[in-house]
Amino acid sequence: MPGRERATMLFTTKYGREPSGLVRSPGRINLIGDHTDYTGGLVLPTAIDRAIWIAFRPRDDRIVRLRSEAFVDDVSIDLDELVRSQGWGEYVKGVAWALEQSGNKLQGWDGIITSDVAMAAGLSSSGALTVAIVAVFSQVADLGWDPASFAEIAQRAENEWVGVQSGIMDPLVATAARKGYAMLIDCRDLETSYLAIPAEAAFVVMDTGTRRNLVEAGYNRIRSQCSAAAGELGCSSLRDLSSTQFDGYEGRIEQSLLRCARHVVTENERTRAAAEALDKGRLVELGRLMSESHVSLRDLLGVSSRPLDAIVQAAQSSIGCYGARLTGGGYAGAAIALIERTGAEDFISSVEDGFHDATGLQGHCYVVESASGTSFEKV
Repeated sequence: MPGRERATMLFTTKYGREPSGLVRSPGRINLIGDHTDYTGGLVLPTAIDRAIWIAFRPRDDRIVRLRSEAFVDDVSIDLDELVRSQGWGEYVKGVAWALEQSGNKLQGWDGIITSDVAMAAGLSSSGALTVAIVAVFSQVADLGWDPASFAEIAQRAENEWVGVQSGIMDPLVATAARKGYAMLIDCRDLETSYLAIPAEAAFVVMDTGTRRNLVEAGYNRIRSQCSAAAGELGCSSLRDLSSTQFDGYEGRIEQSLLRCARHVVTENERTRAAAEALDKGRLVELGRLMSESHVSLRDLLGVSSRPLDAIVQAAQSSIGCYGARLTGGGYAGAAIALIERTGAEDFISSVEDGFHDATGLQGHCYVVESASGTSFEKV
């Protein structure tokens, strides 16, 4: 049963009446540009047709009650007593805190959360969830909808309340994506360009079945290293450097910092080139840049893993593949491949078999379509 229908059904079962509204917030794949958004760099994501759904009904007090099909424990939050704790309810508290810090007066609501986005797989399940919660609060309190400002609210909730120092990419693609397009986002000023995805191209999510926790996996450490590298190199942001400048930096700073900086700088250059290739329909070039990005993430940042490398190799060895790379923060989860759409079924079979032969693990591959950003509907 699709997430929308599950959310409506579970809400009625839980609360004894139908919801008054539904919010859909999409996951995303990032074609190229990872670990660049929090340094003010460039990213090239697209939202996908897998989403978080929240069925909700306003309350006449300041209590939020939530159940998620993904977790055993329910959440009950008093908006007048927001205290940090543990568990998935911290995303709700973080959003409420960030919205009220921005001067918004909130109202309570009852809700049910369902999801078609694989959790902790690099497809931005947490970003989709955070934006979905922002969207429900905005609907219940009649706050309107400003994609950029609400993306920044979602990012602040994750950064300052949940504790993941994520960038702006995930919430912004969840709020502002357009179906049929990838988004070139300049994360320094949030300037966005929409680039059409050719009809003959398809993107395949290749889920290794492995999972990670970004807080534990080292995501915050890498962000800290990128900041430290910028300081050591005498610039306010790694965005201000070019790859040709690195010839003179060997021996000047610690190697781990230099590797982080080199990845960010070259990844920005690859992302700009990839956007141009996509805009002109040059899929071979786009695929090559995606594959080069995986090498950089693996060798310079060290955020790949044996399963991710194996599934990327299986994809690159399969007929009809232009390029492949891990997507998201790395360490575990999913990779993506750019392929010829007409060969999708054979490609998926080839990758799943090759991955199993190489690792003994059972991967799961599927085509995803681009999707629009967060949407609302009344029931």
